[in-house]
Amino acid sequence: MSVPAVAITAETAPARETAPDLSPGSGDRRVVPVGRLFKEKVVGGQLPAHVVEEYRRLGAFVHHLQTERGVRVVMVTSAVAGEGKTLTAANLGVVLSASYGRSVLLVDADLRRPSLHQVFNTVSLKGLGDILSGREAPPLVQVSPRLTLLTAGEPNADPLGGLTSDRMRQVLNEARDAFDFVIVDTPPVGLLTDANLLAAMVDVALLVVRAMSTPYDLVRRATEALGRHRIAGVVLNRAETSDLHQSDYYDDYYAESRSRRQA
Repeated sequence: MSVPAVAITAETAPARETAPDLSPGSGDRRVVPVGRLFKEKVVGGQLPAHVVEEYRRLGAFVHHLQTERGVRVVMVTSAVAGEGKTLTAANLGVVLSASYGRSVLLVDADLRRPSLHQVFNTVSLKGLGDILSGREAPPLVQVSPRLTLLTAGEPNADPLGGLTSDRMRQVLNEARDAFDFVIVDTPPVGLLTDANLLAAMVDVALLVVRAMSTPYDLVRRATEALGRHRIAGVVLNRAETSDLHQSDYYDDYYAESRSRRQA
């Protein structure tokens, strides 16, 4: 049985009158229209310069993955809630669209607790959940000339079937054809029992870990659930330089990561 088209195209995203031009070399570097509560957490808002630089390094890493391996669809997840995966996904999208001039689609696939719409100060009455349920595809939200958002829609307490369906695969495939990068904010792996099925639909995954907080065992389980070969990197969130020298937990984790890369 064929799956109906979901019409994920760059052209379906009407630009808002207030959409800022964040393209490189633009004379008018207006800020991304972020929500009031997120102005100090998003690149283009009031984020400290040293944090902006770290997000730019992450963007450079992902851009390199595309250059070297053709990566286009990136899954951003965490072991548990509260690690900062949504802001990581949002800022990665901003950096890739602004600093590299690439067309980027941000997909809010955290259907239990959607929040990307709050980051960008818009509504989420309809979204990905409606597409997965076979309803009419909602309009995409144009955040800036090169950054587009597919919101989640109404929260769904049991989204697993939709997220691992053929229809979700079609959404990502159509998005892959229409945009240079597709950044997918997913539920925490601990809440997504079939994380490997969703991970199989993307090119790579980024695992967000909160420094000095996330138990090592949960990170290990998350990597196993996703499949170690699919994890392109670990984003250590809210880390101070001194943190990396104070915990055997991180020494053990990174030692394991190094051994995998050398294998």
